[in-house]
Amino acid sequence: QVQLVESGGGLVQAGGSLRLSCVASGNIFRRHAMGWYRQAPGKQRDLVARIDTDSTTNYADSVKGRFTISRDNAKNTVYLQMNSLKPDDTAVYYCNLRNYYNNLRNYYNDYWGQGTQVTISS
Repeated sequence: QVQLVESGGGLVQAGGSLRLSCVASGNIFRRHAMGWYRQAPGKQRDLVARIDTDSTTNYADSVKGRFTISRDNAKNTVYLQMNSLKPDDTAVYYCNLRNYYNNLRNYYNDYWGQGTQVTISS
């Protein structure tokens, strides 16, 4: 099992910044990725950003140029720096860890944090 503990959510005005953190512990595979998803009321949970152990990243188009994902492998921690926040960024943000079982990365297990609320006022 893997445990994920998130922190850093809150309420900010549009144009402001927030930094989310997530610490992972437990059975973390050498080949894994960490990332952030978000879910707004009435909508599905969508990928925001993901970073692999080799620091390869991918971002949702809606956050490119505004959000930056990074990780500290020694601390099993992933960060999401969110700048130029918009009301549309309001959602519950979930930390994710994906343990890969093969090199193709098409066989995996997902683990989730409890979620942290991010609210952007206009």
